[in-house]
Amino acid sequence: MSHSLQFFTPSRAPYLTLQKLPATSYTRFPVINFPIKKHSLTITKSSSSDLDVASSQVLDSGNGQTGAAGGLSADNVVVVPSHVPSDSGTAAGIDVDSVTEVELKENGFRSTRRTKLICTIGPATCGFEQLEALAVGGMNVARINMCHGTREWHKMVIERVRRLNEEKGFAVAIMMDTEGSEIHMGDLGGAASAKAEDGEIWTFSVRASGTPRPERTINVNYDGFAEDVKVGDELLVDGGMVRFEVIEKIGPDVKCRCTDSGLLLPRANLTFWRDGSLVRERNAMLPTISSKDWLDIDFGIAEGVDFIAISFVKSAEVINHLKSYIAARSRGGDIAVIAKIESIDSLKNLEEIILASDGAMVARGDLGAQIPLEQVPSAQQRIVRVCRQLNKPVIVASQLLESMIEYPTPTRAEVADVSEAVRQRADALMLSGESAMGQYPDKALAVLRSVSVRIEKWWREAKRHEAMVLPDVGTSFADSISEEICISAAKMANNLEVDALFVYTKTGHMASLLSRCRPDCPIFAFTTTTSVRRRLNLQWGLIPFRLGFSDDMESNLNKTFSLLKARGMIKSGDLVIAVSDMLQSIQVMNVP
Repeated sequence: MSHSLQFFTPSRAPYLTLQKLPATSYTRFPVINFPIKKHSLTITKSSSSDLDVASSQVLDSGNGQTGAAGGLSADNVVVVPSHVPSDSGTAAGIDVDSVTEVELKENGFRSTRRTKLICTIGPATCGFEQLEALAVGGMNVARINMCHGTREWHKMVIERVRRLNEEKGFAVAIMMDTEGSEIHMGDLGGAASAKAEDGEIWTFSVRASGTPRPERTINVNYDGFAEDVKVGDELLVDGGMVRFEVIEKIGPDVKCRCTDSGLLLPRANLTFWRDGSLVRERNAMLPTISSKDWLDIDFGIAEGVDFIAISFVKSAEVINHLKSYIAARSRGGDIAVIAKIESIDSLKNLEEIILASDGAMVARGDLGAQIPLEQVPSAQQRIVRVCRQLNKPVIVASQLLESMIEYPTPTRAEVADVSEAVRQRADALMLSGESAMGQYPDKALAVLRSVSVRIEKWWREAKRHEAMVLPDVGTSFADSISEEICISAAKMANNLEVDALFVYTKTGHMASLLSRCRPDCPIFAFTTTTSVRRRLNLQWGLIPFRLGFSDDMESNLNKTFSLLKARGMIKSGDLVIAVSDMLQSIQVMNVP
């Protein structure tokens, strides 16, 4: 008995009918939709035998993920475009960090955390033991902030994170955040902080930092500061955490009265307002990347960081220029550029900036200093939505758990704020001062982790599959096929309630497309290189592994099942859907 399996794509002409398949090979599954044009496709039934794998093969997994649950029974269908060239993989051996292994055994696929967590590393967390505690607690990316510390100190942190990955099997990525050329304070003469009280008179000066400073005097990095401000202007420190009123100008010194008390931190951002409006003409003339930033970027390239975050991006030209520079200097390195959205100019040119970048950060602290506070939530939602539509990872940052710098528990409002970012399906949440200098960095990370898991679970249980329209982002027909395959695979995963999606990807692109769809099940992303593995650790729902593989999907699956079963991470009967960016295939099968 023969049956036909037809492929149709909405708004496009009908295309291909494939004949003579046993009914049992496909009748349990819905129609798979993706465009077909002048390319022949073959459908084959996959075998799940021959699972012997040499003991020398290695599989690396990322940290902070979980899995293993029962699944539905199903036959196996493979859809393979016959024109795609083969590409041999490389062999590797098994090396899984203990945290991931335990969680995969104990918690079940549906308990995996999909939202990624970033920790800023500072004096409170720079030791190897502290870094390991953060990695065990779920840190996916370690951020180093070039506003603080020396390059020698940052180099030490990078070396410790690399050692942690090598010795413990983690895949913690490193993000270097540039200072930017916006107006900011100096380093407070080496003090960790200073308290400004209501009514106190403070002096903001552009005198050389080496000259003696009277008490309550702060250096400013911008030489034209004293010329630009006027008596009566309001000076905001760190987005309004402390406020001053300008009362007098004396040469290079600007005397100000504190009107809202607060804690002054080294190199905090400064903005000044006049008649209720932000004074931004001078900031608009400053370069996005300062001379210090270029030196820091050279340092990041030399150290092989995974991400470089650029502050106060005003246009796509800056991103394109930096990416060209990195490509020329890194000699084949794989460094992604993250655009920090934290100014009015960034919002005006949002789509073109995100399109040019490799991801974006919603830097709400500085953004809140340039737009009315009540507009920050809608701006965040817009940035997250645009990044998702353009298939770029997005990070929500600044003041998520600010109170935990000093206290062991967050405010309920902070928990609600974190929950909203998770509900918006942001790729990652970032701790700043909470982990860099706070008294409770591990507890702050635990709060992010527990809130993320709870909100994600609620989302899945309520079947809240959002109706977000994902526009085409591919620039070629092959890219369009990949998009359609990932959209179809994600829909099938939700409809069939599969346990996991497997994606075999050399560049990470196919894994990124699956992450964009935000399926209910976790995504096991298998790649051949450690740099791609680390980079994927920023994206929603991805559990990155390093594994040598070929263009033979049956062989890849057999090898993967054998390795994961041997470690107790999956079990017989689990239902998975597998896709590949080498063969652009979809396969549905139970673990044998």
